Amino acid sequence: MLSRGTRAELGPLAALLAVTAIWGSTFFLIKDLVTRIPVIDMLAVRFTLAALALALLAAPRLRLTRQLIGHGVVLGLLYGGAQILQTLGLAHTSASTSGFVTGLYVVATPLLAALVLKIRIGATTWLAVLLAGFGLGVLSLHGFSIGFGELLTLAAAVVYAAHIVALSKISTRATVLGLSFVQLATIAVLCTGAALWPTAGSPTGIVLPDRPTDWLLVIYLGVLAGAVTMVLQTWAQARVEPTRAAVIMAMEPVWAAAFAVALGGESLTLRMIIGGLAILSAMYLVELAPRRPTRNREQEYAT
Repeated sequence: MLSRGTRAELGPLAALLAVTAIWGSTFFLIKDLVTRIPVIDMLAVRFTLAALALALLAAPRLRLTRQLIGHGVVLGLLYGGAQILQTLGLAHTSASTSGFVTGLYVVATPLLAALVLKIRIGATTWLAVLLAGFGLGVLSLHGFSIGFGELLTLAAAVVYAAHIVALSKISTRATVLGLSFVQLATIAVLCTGAALWPTAGSPTGIVLPDRPTDWLLVIYLGVLAGAVTMVLQTWAQARVEPTRAAVIMAMEPVWAAAFAVALGGESLTLRMIIGGLAILSAMYLVELAPRRPTRNREQEYAT
């Protein structure tokens, strides 16, 4: 029999798995798209569409307070900054190395949670973190060296971890839509500013898709892989500890590999199987770890 705490987390954990599946589906799509649109420009268009879509769909239910806006801006700066650091790092390293180093947020998250939130991380959870890190390495690495690109990507991983920890601290059940919208709007402004920076994006301004299929891809990236995943992640992290969330989110490269094999024409390899099984084992271990009592954060927001 599942305990009440375990049953209560099934929905949030399923939501995080859905988020990683959607994110994983974007890898082989983006790989083709960025051959025609600069990456920073694509991020600016993607997150602008995401913010507009959420504003249109959720406008009647958005409840924004000064405190919520402040928290949402901080979260958006963290997430947007990580996106930009990861993109800049990708220009100086391979995609597989970038994927592995970015995935090290799985290791950084419990460290930050212990330092910032004073959360005691148990031995079972640490074993899950190490298993997830091993799985990420098996999935992603084909040789590794430390250079400028790797350092930028490592910085992105730490910032992603900070976003996960902060989101778990800040998000409440009553503030999901508001926090999601403010985050997306902040990311859109940040990425647009980076795209307009003379040395970052196109010298002639932001490049927009010039074919219908590319617009469909960008709309998918913005609406489903941007707005919907942000709401799901924010909702789930109001209910799940940050370290658990990070381990579940390590499933992203597993989904990416699955979609690459199913739809992208890649072959299934032993490396994919071993890496995927290690991450699945980490998820199982994280479910065996004892839960901390969930505190009520609903009263912490001014209305």
